[in-house]
Amino acid sequence: MNAKSFLVTGGAGYVGSHAVDALLRAGHHVTVIDDLSQGHRGAVPAVAELLVGDAGDRALLARVLAARPFHAVMHFAARSLVGESMQKPHLYLRDNVQTAHNLIEETVAAGVRRFVLSSTANIFASPPDGAALGEEAPIAPGSPYGEGKHMVERLLHWADRCHGLRSAALRYFNAAGAHPDGHIGEDHHPETHLIPIVLEVALGKRSHLDIYGDDYPTPDGTCIRDYVHVCDIADAHLRVLDVLDDRSVRYNVGSGSGYSVRQVVEAAEKVIGRPIPVRMAPRRPGDPAVLVADGNRLRAETGWSPALPGLEDIIATAWAWRSRHPDGFGG
Repeated sequence: MNAKSFLVTGGAGYVGSHAVDALLRAGHHVTVIDDLSQGHRGAVPAVAELLVGDAGDRALLARVLAARPFHAVMHFAARSLVGESMQKPHLYLRDNVQTAHNLIEETVAAGVRRFVLSSTANIFASPPDGAALGEEAPIAPGSPYGEGKHMVERLLHWADRCHGLRSAALRYFNAAGAHPDGHIGEDHHPETHLIPIVLEVALGKRSHLDIYGDDYPTPDGTCIRDYVHVCDIADAHLRVLDVLDDRSVRYNVGSGSGYSVRQVVEAAEKVIGRPIPVRMAPRRPGDPAVLVADGNRLRAETGWSPALPGLEDIIATAWAWRSRHPDGFGG
């Protein structure tokens, strides 16, 4: 692929920074817009152009998009805490959607023809049988976060119908791991994701891991979730670009199987070499027994295949990053 220019919003965040890394390694020019409220300056390589600002600032967007011809826009900037969205729905149904609306409108005005949305599998209804979710699964967002992402997908649908903006929405549950060379990784404040919380217990930053329920209809009684390595998710964002030459697409990014909470703990203990203290806690309201995405359509149409599909491989990269950066980018 010849060198092209890309605008990446939220490119200082967890998934966004790994996508920026993948674009740079492919020889492209990358401009990042990030307000650093959730992202980190240290996650963006010096070779990329970092503009600290609001991804929904129309004046900033118009100025940046007019600076050069961009091949595509990749949109990662968003509030992403499901629990917080249940407490403060306006932040997700207003801020996330308005930011995306402004970005889409300015993208169209600038004549950019490709847009990749980092979406979520939280837009789907939880399957009663625990089956892996395909693209045709019923859409019934389980939170304002998921509802907001679905609204953005609909904005993109009409931007294609009315203006010819080709878009890809990539829906996934749990990005995990860190870059194998160890220069970027996961650093959230507060941390809500299972694998980095397990690693915080291993580092002594937490006394134990709470397991919320062990009486689910799963082999070991704990919830099963999908984990996809963050570099494999970043790779999916690049692979869909060729498809956008012809049409807009929606893909689920998943393993098709998933791992239970206990399996995550056991794999972490094997990787790290010491026990992870756990404490049983009551179920959390609304937690489905199984949530797994089916990535077969993405595989078939783009050639995507996870380079790091194994749980221990995922945790090993996360541990390599966190053990060398116990305070994250702040350290």
